[in-house]
Amino acid sequence: MDLGKQAVLAAAERAAKQETGKYWFSDMISGQSYMIRAATGSYAIVGAHSEYFRWAGAEPGMGEAFYGRDIPSRPLTPKDEAAWKKAGSPSEFRVWSNDHYYTYDRSKTAWRVDDPNPQGGGKWLGGRTIEEIQALPTDAKTLGEKFFGADWEGANGKPPVLDDPEVREAMKRRRAEMNQPRDKVIRAGEILQDAPLSPDTRAGLMRALAEQPGITAIGEAVDPLGRKGVALASVSTPRTVTGEYGTPAAEQGRYGSREEIVFDRETGEVLALQQVLTEPGGPYRDREPGFVINYFVVRDAGWTDSEPEPPAKPPF
Repeated sequence: MDLGKQAVLAAAERAAKQETGKYWFSDMISGQSYMIRAATGSYAIVGAHSEYFRWAGAEPGMGEAFYGRDIPSRPLTPKDEAAWKKAGSPSEFRVWSNDHYYTYDRSKTAWRVDDPNPQGGGKWLGGRTIEEIQALPTDAKTLGEKFFGADWEGANGKPPVLDDPEVREAMKRRRAEMNQPRDKVIRAGEILQDAPLSPDTRAGLMRALAEQPGITAIGEAVDPLGRKGVALASVSTPRTVTGEYGTPAAEQGRYGSREEIVFDRETGEVLALQQVLTEPGGPYRDREPGFVINYFVVRDAGWTDSEPEPPAKPPF
């Protein structure tokens, strides 16, 4: 067994030692990298930069709330920061985003709470109760079949059996298309990030992902907060950006990337999901492999015995 995989499995063993509590919370940060092609040299910035905080009581009636805030756009790395300063440290960044130009800036917002429910709580993964969550399997083989197999379950459980055979076949093909290695990494990250799985189920899901075809251990990895961990990654997949939707020539071309899920080596907790460049090209033609295209960082998550509050200090 390679050392990278051994490190991930060792982290899974440590995940089985985490304790539970009365309230589950998750504090997460999302960001998208964009290229700025300044006359003084190109650099990458992180835009669409937001932080989300959610908490829920273990049982219905204990309450729940969801918060969000915008955090400043910023240069991605110290090297990008140096290039940004050389360009005059602009406070606004006009970038091509999806099918239009958009301007991100260095502003931030206060936390906004979205419809808090003092009678809520006790529901995760499409409506599962804490009892159903805690009753999920713990062995890697069963979890692999349940969440990564040909008939993998969505957040709401198994899909309904449809009468129309043509529709059934179309759904089957669609599920296969959505069950590639990169999809499995993302799915595992979503489950591990935002659901109070039992410690043994968390460890089993990590082991199950490590055993999937097209998933490899890559040894040490660093998340966007600078935290070191061990990671599993999908095989590289190519993407070609065309001018079909008005994309500028500078943003067109072919590049390759993979999905990585980074775990804390000591606790087995998820640190980040990140899409990482493997083959430079297209909009990232002057970037090196390892460039982070987008990320979803778990700043903090877990159980607590008191009603959680979002952190006052921004992460950046």
